[in-house]
Amino acid sequence: MTATQALSAGGTLAFTEEHEELRSVVRRFLADRSPETEVRRLMETIEGYDPVTWTMMAERLGLQGLLIPAEYGGASAGFVELQIVCDEMGRALLCAPFLASAVLATSTLLAFDNPRAHEKYLPRLADGSLIATLAMTEAAGSWSGTDLTTCAVAVVDGDGDRFELTGDKVFVLDGMVAQLLLVVARTDSGLGVFAVDADAPGVAREPMSTLDATRKQARVSLQNVPGTLIGVDDTSSGPLSAALDRGAAALAAEQAGGARRTLEMAVEYAKVREQFGRPIGSYQAIKHKCADMLLEVESSTSAAYAAGWAIDEHSSEAGVLASLAKAYCSEAYYHCAAENIQIHGGIGFTWEYPAQLYFKRARSSEALLGSPRHHRELLAQRLGI
Repeated sequence: MTATQALSAGGTLAFTEEHEELRSVVRRFLADRSPETEVRRLMETIEGYDPVTWTMMAERLGLQGLLIPAEYGGASAGFVELQIVCDEMGRALLCAPFLASAVLATSTLLAFDNPRAHEKYLPRLADGSLIATLAMTEAAGSWSGTDLTTCAVAVVDGDGDRFELTGDKVFVLDGMVAQLLLVVARTDSGLGVFAVDADAPGVAREPMSTLDATRKQARVSLQNVPGTLIGVDDTSSGPLSAALDRGAAALAAEQAGGARRTLEMAVEYAKVREQFGRPIGSYQAIKHKCADMLLEVESSTSAAYAAGWAIDEHSSEAGVLASLAKAYCSEAYYHCAAENIQIHGGIGFTWEYPAQLYFKRARSSEALLGSPRHHRELLAQRLGI
Protein backbone atom coordinates (compact mmCIF):
# COMPACT_ATOMS: atom_id res chain seq x y z
CA MET A 1 0.00 0.00 0.00
CA THR A 2 1.60 3.26 -1.15
CA ALA A 3 1.11 6.63 0.43
CA THR A 4 -0.96 7.74 -2.58
CA GLN A 5 -3.32 4.81 -2.09
CA ALA A 6 -3.61 5.79 1.56
CA LEU A 7 -4.92 9.25 0.68
CA SER A 8 -8.58 9.76 1.45
CA ALA A 9 -11.01 11.41 -0.95
CA GLY A 10 -10.45 14.68 0.85
CA GLY A 11 -6.76 14.63 0.03
CA THR A 12 -5.54 13.98 3.56
CA LEU A 13 -3.43 11.09 4.72
CA ALA A 14 -5.55 8.36 6.27
CA PHE A 15 -4.60 4.91 7.54
CA THR A 16 -5.99 2.04 5.52
CA GLU A 17 -7.40 -1.24 6.80
CA GLU A 18 -4.04 -2.84 5.98
CA HIS A 19 -2.28 -0.21 8.07
CA GLU A 20 -4.58 -0.80 11.02
CA GLU A 21 -4.15 -4.55 10.74
CA LEU A 22 -0.37 -4.13 10.75
CA ARG A 23 -0.63 -1.94 13.84
CA SER A 24 -2.87 -4.48 15.57
CA VAL A 25 -0.54 -7.40 14.81
CA VAL A 26 2.57 -5.54 15.99
CA ARG A 27 0.82 -4.30 19.13
CA ARG A 28 -0.27 -7.83 20.09
CA PHE A 29 3.23 -9.14 19.44
CA LEU A 30 4.84 -6.45 21.59
CA ALA A 31 2.31 -6.92 24.38
CA ASP A 32 3.49 -10.52 24.55
CA ARG A 33 7.20 -10.04 23.96
CA SER A 34 7.87 -6.58 25.46
CA PRO A 35 5.93 -6.16 28.71
CA GLU A 36 7.39 -3.88 31.37
CA THR A 37 8.99 -6.82 33.17
CA GLU A 38 10.91 -7.78 30.04
CA VAL A 39 11.96 -4.19 29.38
CA ARG A 40 13.39 -3.95 32.89
CA ARG A 41 15.17 -7.30 32.52
CA LEU A 42 16.85 -6.31 29.28
CA MET A 43 17.86 -2.92 30.69
CA GLU A 44 20.21 -4.73 33.04
CA THR A 45 22.04 -6.62 30.28
CA ILE A 46 24.93 -5.41 28.13
CA GLU A 47 23.29 -6.68 24.96
CA GLY A 48 19.99 -4.92 25.65
CA TYR A 49 17.81 -7.19 23.52
CA ASP A 50 16.40 -10.71 23.40
CA PRO A 51 17.73 -12.78 20.44
CA VAL A 52 14.63 -14.99 20.49
CA THR A 53 12.32 -12.00 20.13
CA TRP A 54 14.58 -10.57 17.42
CA THR A 55 14.35 -13.82 15.44
CA MET A 56 10.59 -13.97 15.88
CA MET A 57 10.31 -10.40 14.58
CA ALA A 58 12.03 -11.48 11.39
CA GLU A 59 10.56 -14.93 10.86
CA ARG A 60 6.95 -14.30 11.93
CA LEU A 61 6.44 -10.65 11.01
CA GLY A 62 9.26 -9.77 8.62
CA LEU A 63 9.82 -6.47 10.39
CA GLN A 64 13.56 -6.20 9.79
CA GLY A 65 12.99 -6.39 6.04
CA LEU A 66 10.23 -3.82 5.67
CA LEU A 67 12.39 -1.30 3.79
CA ILE A 68 14.37 -3.91 1.85
CA PRO A 69 13.36 -4.71 -1.75
CA ALA A 70 11.80 -8.10 -2.40
CA GLU A 71 14.72 -9.11 -4.62
CA TYR A 72 16.89 -9.14 -1.49
CA GLY A 73 14.39 -10.99 0.66
CA GLY A 74 12.59 -7.96 2.05
CA ALA A 75 8.97 -6.82 2.01
CA SER A 76 9.31 -3.76 -0.26
CA ALA A 77 6.94 -1.98 2.12
CA GLY A 78 6.34 1.74 2.25
CA PHE A 79 7.94 4.03 4.78
CA VAL A 80 4.61 4.71 6.46
CA GLU A 81 4.37 1.00 7.24
CA LEU A 82 7.78 1.17 8.89
CA GLN A 83 6.63 4.20 10.90
CA ILE A 84 3.59 2.32 12.18
CA VAL A 85 5.93 -0.37 13.50
CA CYS A 86 8.24 2.24 15.09
CA ASP A 87 5.20 3.96 16.59
CA GLU A 88 4.17 0.74 18.32
CA MET A 89 7.74 0.00 19.41
CA GLY A 90 7.95 3.42 21.03
CA ARG A 91 4.68 2.80 22.81
CA ALA A 92 6.02 -0.50 24.19
CA LEU A 93 9.58 0.72 24.86
CA LEU A 94 10.88 -2.27 22.90
CA CYS A 95 14.50 -3.08 23.70
CA ALA A 96 15.97 -4.19 20.35
CA PRO A 97 18.43 -2.93 17.72
CA PHE A 98 15.59 -2.15 15.30
CA LEU A 99 16.27 1.56 14.82
CA ALA A 100 20.00 0.89 14.44
CA SER A 101 19.81 -2.05 12.05
CA ALA A 102 16.44 -2.10 10.26
CA VAL A 103 16.23 1.68 9.87
CA LEU A 104 19.56 3.52 10.01
CA ALA A 105 21.92 0.87 8.62
CA THR A 106 19.42 -0.39 6.06
CA SER A 107 18.52 3.13 4.89
CA THR A 108 22.21 4.01 4.58
CA LEU A 109 22.96 0.97 2.42
CA LEU A 110 19.93 1.60 0.23
CA ALA A 111 20.81 5.27 -0.19
CA PHE A 112 24.02 4.42 -2.03
CA ASP A 113 24.02 2.78 -5.46
CA ASN A 114 26.26 -0.15 -4.59
CA PRO A 115 24.81 -3.44 -5.90
CA ARG A 116 27.67 -5.49 -4.49
CA ALA A 117 27.03 -4.19 -0.96
CA HIS A 118 23.29 -4.68 -1.40
CA GLU A 119 23.71 -8.31 -2.41
CA LYS A 120 26.14 -8.96 0.42
CA TYR A 121 24.28 -7.37 3.32
CA LEU A 122 20.60 -6.75 2.59
CA PRO A 123 19.40 -10.39 2.57
CA ARG A 124 20.98 -10.99 5.99
CA LEU A 125 19.58 -7.75 7.36
CA ALA A 126 16.14 -8.76 6.11
CA ASP A 127 16.14 -12.16 7.81
CA GLY A 128 17.60 -10.78 11.03
CA SER A 129 20.79 -12.86 10.91
CA LEU A 130 22.89 -9.69 10.61
CA ILE A 131 22.72 -6.72 12.96
CA ALA A 132 24.25 -3.52 11.67
CA THR A 133 24.52 0.05 12.91
CA LEU A 134 25.65 3.46 11.74
CA ALA A 135 28.75 4.83 13.50
CA MET A 136 28.79 8.56 12.84
CA THR A 137 28.92 10.78 15.93
CA GLU A 138 32.16 11.66 17.67
CA ALA A 139 33.14 13.59 20.79
CA ALA A 140 31.08 16.67 19.93
CA GLY A 141 27.97 14.54 19.50
CA SER A 142 27.04 16.29 16.25
CA TRP A 143 25.05 14.63 13.45
CA SER A 144 25.97 17.29 10.89
CA GLY A 145 29.21 15.61 9.82
CA THR A 146 31.13 18.88 9.87
CA ASP A 147 33.32 18.00 12.86
CA LEU A 148 34.27 14.41 12.03
CA THR A 149 37.92 13.53 12.50
CA THR A 150 37.81 9.80 11.71
CA CYS A 151 39.83 9.39 8.53
CA ALA A 152 39.98 6.76 5.82
CA VAL A 153 43.18 6.10 3.88
CA ALA A 154 43.07 4.14 0.65
CA VAL A 155 45.00 0.88 0.56
CA VAL A 156 47.61 1.26 -2.17
CA ASP A 157 47.39 -2.30 -3.48
CA GLY A 158 43.61 -2.47 -3.12
CA ASP A 159 40.94 -2.48 -5.84
CA GLY A 160 39.75 1.06 -5.16
CA ASP A 161 37.24 0.35 -2.41
CA ARG A 162 39.64 -0.88 0.30
CA PHE A 163 40.59 1.58 3.03
CA GLU A 164 42.01 1.71 6.52
CA LEU A 165 40.09 3.69 9.12
CA THR A 166 41.31 5.40 12.28
CA GLY A 167 39.22 7.35 14.75
CA ASP A 168 36.79 7.21 17.66
CA LYS A 169 33.01 7.04 17.53
CA VAL A 170 30.60 7.58 20.42
CA PHE A 171 26.88 7.10 21.02
CA VAL A 172 26.84 4.23 18.52
CA LEU A 173 23.40 2.65 18.76
CA ASP A 174 23.61 -1.03 19.73
CA GLY A 175 27.31 -0.92 19.02
CA MET A 176 28.03 -3.83 21.36
CA VAL A 177 25.84 -6.31 19.48
CA ALA A 178 26.23 -5.10 15.89
CA GLN A 179 28.25 -7.38 13.64
CA LEU A 180 28.53 -4.78 10.90
CA LEU A 181 29.55 -1.16 11.45
CA LEU A 182 28.78 1.41 8.78
CA VAL A 183 31.43 3.96 9.69
CA VAL A 184 31.31 7.53 8.43
CA ALA A 185 34.83 8.87 7.83
CA ARG A 186 36.58 11.62 5.94
CA THR A 187 38.12 10.92 2.57
CA ASP A 188 39.82 13.15 0.01
CA SER A 189 36.51 13.53 -1.86
CA GLY A 190 34.01 13.92 0.96
CA LEU A 191 32.35 11.88 3.68
CA GLY A 192 32.63 8.19 3.00
CA VAL A 193 30.56 5.35 4.44
CA PHE A 194 32.55 2.18 5.03
CA ALA A 195 31.53 -1.36 5.92
CA VAL A 196 33.60 -2.57 8.86
CA ASP A 197 33.54 -5.97 10.54
CA ALA A 198 32.82 -5.20 14.18
CA ASP A 199 35.17 -7.99 15.26
CA ALA A 200 38.04 -6.97 12.98
CA PRO A 201 41.52 -6.41 14.46
CA GLY A 202 41.89 -2.81 15.59
CA VAL A 203 38.23 -2.41 16.60
CA ALA A 204 37.63 -1.79 20.31
CA ARG A 205 34.11 -1.48 21.72
CA GLU A 206 32.87 -0.60 25.17
CA PRO A 207 29.36 0.11 26.48
CA MET A 208 28.47 3.67 27.39
CA SER A 209 26.51 4.55 30.51
CA THR A 210 23.61 6.72 29.34
CA LEU A 211 20.41 8.11 30.82
CA ASP A 212 18.21 5.69 28.89
CA ALA A 213 19.06 2.08 29.72
CA THR A 214 16.37 0.81 27.33
CA ARG A 215 18.47 1.86 24.34
CA LYS A 216 22.08 0.71 24.41
CA GLN A 217 24.93 2.79 23.04
CA ALA A 218 28.64 2.15 22.71
CA ARG A 219 32.00 3.79 22.19
CA VAL A 220 33.91 2.39 19.21
CA SER A 221 37.61 2.98 18.59
CA LEU A 222 39.23 2.22 15.24
CA GLN A 223 42.96 1.88 14.70
CA ASN A 224 44.03 1.10 11.11
CA VAL A 225 40.92 -1.01 10.66
CA PRO A 226 40.15 -2.41 7.19
CA GLY A 227 36.95 -1.09 5.67
CA THR A 228 35.15 -1.42 2.35
CA LEU A 229 33.80 1.73 0.75
CA ILE A 230 30.01 1.77 0.38
CA GLY A 231 29.86 5.23 -1.12
CA VAL A 232 30.94 8.87 -0.82
CA ASP A 233 28.65 11.79 -0.04
CA ASP A 234 30.14 15.08 -1.18
CA THR A 235 27.03 17.26 -0.82
CA SER A 236 24.80 18.47 2.01
CA SER A 237 21.78 16.77 0.44
CA GLY A 238 23.32 13.53 -0.78
CA PRO A 239 22.62 9.88 0.07
CA LEU A 240 23.90 10.03 3.65
CA SER A 241 21.70 13.03 4.35
CA ALA A 242 18.72 11.18 2.85
CA ALA A 243 19.40 8.16 5.08
CA LEU A 244 19.57 10.38 8.17
CA ASP A 245 16.27 11.99 7.17
CA ARG A 246 14.68 8.55 7.08
CA GLY A 247 16.12 7.78 10.47
CA ALA A 248 14.75 11.06 11.84
CA ALA A 249 11.27 10.38 10.41
CA ALA A 250 11.23 6.86 11.86
CA LEU A 251 12.39 8.12 15.26
CA ALA A 252 9.72 10.84 15.16
CA ALA A 253 7.07 8.13 14.77
CA GLU A 254 8.59 6.24 17.69
CA GLN A 255 8.48 9.41 19.78
CA ALA A 256 4.84 9.98 18.85
CA GLY A 257 4.03 6.45 19.99
CA GLY A 258 5.81 6.97 23.29
CA ALA A 259 4.04 10.29 23.83
CA ARG A 260 0.67 8.67 23.22
CA ARG A 261 1.42 6.00 25.80
CA THR A 262 2.33 8.63 28.42
CA LEU A 263 -1.01 10.34 27.74
CA GLU A 264 -2.84 7.04 28.22
CA MET A 265 -1.00 6.46 31.49
CA ALA A 266 -1.83 9.95 32.73
CA VAL A 267 -5.52 9.65 31.88
CA GLU A 268 -5.79 6.18 33.40
CA TYR A 269 -4.23 7.40 36.65
CA ALA A 270 -6.31 10.60 36.75
CA LYS A 271 -9.48 8.50 36.64
CA VAL A 272 -8.64 6.35 39.67
CA ARG A 273 -6.50 8.57 41.93
CA GLU A 274 -8.66 10.47 44.38
CA GLN A 275 -7.95 13.64 46.34
CA PHE A 276 -10.47 15.29 48.66
CA GLY A 277 -13.06 12.67 47.83
CA ARG A 278 -13.00 12.94 44.02
CA PRO A 279 -10.82 11.70 41.11
CA ILE A 280 -8.01 14.12 40.34
CA GLY A 281 -9.11 14.01 36.71
CA SER A 282 -12.16 16.04 37.68
CA TYR A 283 -10.01 19.02 38.59
CA GLN A 284 -9.51 21.70 35.96
CA ALA A 285 -5.73 21.82 36.32
CA ILE A 286 -5.40 18.12 35.51
CA LYS A 287 -7.90 18.39 32.66
CA HIS A 288 -5.84 21.18 31.13
CA LYS A 289 -2.64 19.17 31.40
CA CYS A 290 -4.24 16.16 29.68
CA ALA A 291 -5.78 18.38 26.99
CA ASP A 292 -2.38 19.94 26.25
CA MET A 293 -0.83 16.48 26.09
CA LEU A 294 -3.53 15.31 23.67
CA LEU A 295 -2.85 18.27 21.40
CA GLU A 296 0.87 17.48 21.35
CA VAL A 297 0.27 13.77 20.77
CA GLU A 298 -2.03 14.37 17.81
CA SER A 299 0.22 17.07 16.36
CA SER A 300 3.35 14.93 16.69
CA THR A 301 1.57 11.99 15.06
CA SER A 302 0.54 14.19 12.15
CA ALA A 303 4.04 15.64 11.78
CA ALA A 304 5.73 12.23 11.85
CA TYR A 305 3.45 10.60 9.30
CA ALA A 306 3.51 13.64 7.03
CA ALA A 307 7.27 13.11 6.77
CA GLY A 308 6.76 9.40 6.08
CA TRP A 309 4.22 10.16 3.38
CA ALA A 310 6.64 12.59 1.73
CA ILE A 311 9.38 9.96 1.76
CA ASP A 312 7.09 7.40 0.16
CA GLU A 313 6.09 9.89 -2.51
CA HIS A 314 9.72 10.92 -3.18
CA SER A 315 8.66 14.49 -2.47
CA SER A 316 11.20 17.29 -2.64
CA GLU A 317 9.90 18.34 0.79
CA ALA A 318 10.78 15.05 2.47
CA GLY A 319 13.89 16.46 4.13
CA VAL A 320 12.07 19.58 5.33
CA LEU A 321 9.24 17.52 6.83
CA ALA A 322 11.65 15.03 8.42
CA SER A 323 13.48 17.81 10.24
CA LEU A 324 10.22 19.48 11.22
CA ALA A 325 8.89 16.18 12.59
CA LYS A 326 12.03 15.34 14.53
CA ALA A 327 12.20 18.81 16.13
CA TYR A 328 8.53 18.88 17.09
CA CYS A 329 8.16 15.26 18.18
CA SER A 330 11.27 15.47 20.38
CA GLU A 331 9.87 18.34 22.40
CA ALA A 332 6.31 16.99 22.44
CA TYR A 333 7.41 13.61 23.78
CA TYR A 334 9.60 15.19 26.45
CA HIS A 335 6.80 17.49 27.59
CA CYS A 336 4.22 14.68 27.67
CA ALA A 337 6.57 12.40 29.61
CA ALA A 338 7.27 15.16 32.13
CA GLU A 339 3.58 16.02 32.53
CA ASN A 340 2.77 12.34 33.04
CA ILE A 341 5.14 12.30 36.00
CA GLN A 342 3.60 15.49 37.39
CA ILE A 343 0.07 14.09 37.16
CA HIS A 344 1.20 10.95 39.00
CA GLY A 345 2.73 13.05 41.76
CA GLY A 346 5.29 11.42 44.05
CA ILE A 347 4.82 7.91 42.67
CA GLY A 348 5.74 9.15 39.19
CA PHE A 349 9.32 9.81 40.30
CA THR A 350 9.88 6.33 41.73
CA TRP A 351 12.02 3.65 40.11
CA GLU A 352 9.24 1.09 40.49
CA TYR A 353 6.78 3.03 38.33
CA PRO A 354 7.19 3.05 34.50
CA ALA A 355 6.68 6.80 34.05
CA GLN A 356 10.40 7.42 34.57
CA LEU A 357 11.28 4.92 31.83
CA TYR A 358 9.36 6.93 29.25
CA PHE A 359 10.82 10.18 30.55
CA LYS A 360 14.36 8.87 30.08
CA ARG A 361 13.58 7.50 26.62
CA ALA A 362 12.09 10.86 25.68
CA ARG A 363 15.15 12.73 26.90
CA SER A 364 17.64 10.50 25.12
CA SER A 365 15.62 10.46 21.89
CA GLU A 366 15.60 14.24 21.92
CA ALA A 367 19.36 14.27 21.22
CA LEU A 368 19.49 11.18 19.02
CA LEU A 369 19.96 11.95 15.30
CA GLY A 370 20.14 15.64 16.12
CA SER A 371 18.59 17.89 18.74
CA PRO A 372 15.55 20.08 18.02
CA ARG A 373 17.92 23.02 17.59
CA HIS A 374 19.98 21.07 15.04
CA HIS A 375 16.87 20.22 13.04
CA ARG A 376 15.51 23.76 13.18
CA GLU A 377 18.80 25.01 11.76
CA LEU A 378 18.65 22.30 9.10
CA LEU A 379 15.05 23.24 8.38
CA ALA A 380 15.98 26.88 7.95
CA GLN A 381 18.82 25.96 5.57
CA ARG A 382 16.53 23.77 3.49
CA LEU A 383 13.91 26.51 3.29
CA GLY A 384 16.54 29.05 2.34
CA ILE A 385 15.87 31.21 5.38
